[in-house]
Amino acid sequence: MKKINILGSTGSIGTNALDVVSRHPREFSVIGLAAHSNADLLVRQAKKFRPKAVAICNESKVNGVRKALSGTGIRVLGGYEGINELAGRKDADITLVSIVGAAGLLPTLYAIDSVRMIALANKEPLVMAGGIITARAKKRGTKIVPVDSEHSAIFQCLNGHNREDLKKIYLTGSGGPLKNLDAKKFEALSPEEVVNHPRWKMGKKISVDSATLMNKGLEIIEAKWLFGVGVDKIDVLIHPEAIIHSMVEFVDGSIMAQLSQTDMRLPIMYAFSYPRRVKSTLPALDFVKLGKFTFGPPDFGKFPCLKMAYEAAKNGGSQPAVLNAANEEAVLAFLGKKIKFTQIPKIIGGVLAKHRSKADPSLDEILQIDAWARQQARSLI
Repeated sequence: MKKINILGSTGSIGTNALDVVSRHPREFSVIGLAAHSNADLLVRQAKKFRPKAVAICNESKVNGVRKALSGTGIRVLGGYEGINELAGRKDADITLVSIVGAAGLLPTLYAIDSVRMIALANKEPLVMAGGIITARAKKRGTKIVPVDSEHSAIFQCLNGHNREDLKKIYLTGSGGPLKNLDAKKFEALSPEEVVNHPRWKMGKKISVDSATLMNKGLEIIEAKWLFGVGVDKIDVLIHPEAIIHSMVEFVDGSIMAQLSQTDMRLPIMYAFSYPRRVKSTLPALDFVKLGKFTFGPPDFGKFPCLKMAYEAAKNGGSQPAVLNAANEEAVLAFLGKKIKFTQIPKIIGGVLAKHRSKADPSLDEILQIDAWARQQARSLI
């Protein structure tokens, strides 16, 4: 039985991960749960799964969680220090990192130093500090298994193959909720309309990223680090059916694809069971009902965030960290109805234009650059 530590247990990925554990009680158990501020759900999860410890980032809710879990023997940690302490537990077999945004960077590094395998669900740490994370994981002997459906697909397709035989990666994407909407209507879009994804049920931030195609741009940077390939070997394909989760092409012309239902529990289950596979209780694909697969190129003019992400990925250095920070602030402002949807790329572009890129930033420099970019974005907002 594998012992799982879940950072971000109350979010979409975290709740799906706990559903996987519930369906496979002989395969997995939970030893740690961490949440940002959803104390009520964290308490319910803790009472059901009985981890050794829980952590809640919002310090104002620590005492409430302690009171609710009094007598259970479950240790309660609080604040960012508590999240990092939980991430650093050495008694886990796998730590799932599904903390939203840049806040996942330091817990990811703590986990790398503590466990042999990380199931990485949030892409921002690799976007911000991919070189540092991958070098540290290699030094520590920590395996990073991606949970993002696209990167899980690539990981599965490459499993057992030599990386030098890889010619190209095809990152697929549904196109998001605005794929067929006239760009002239973007300015009037509300947050509620934007987060209504046609295929995936996700958190608000990643749903907005999907609508701007920034999510696909961040995935390009993530793939660059996860699989050690140049950006010129990564293409984006719009695939509305969202059944082919990504493909890889080898030097001999062969192409391998990973297909499954659009259900995040599948890549989570694969990451938890790797290198084995466990029997799924989820619905199987029905190819007759699917009928056909369609593909198309992304529209860089309609979705400028994707173009900016490509450029940041090619330029490297500190640019991806700036891109990510500015995007997080712009998306937060849009969700708070402080800016229009069309202003998201303008704010990101404005911050990138002010930034003097650093080729090989240290962790401290990345954190400083992240803070600078956020302040610049707030000023533009």
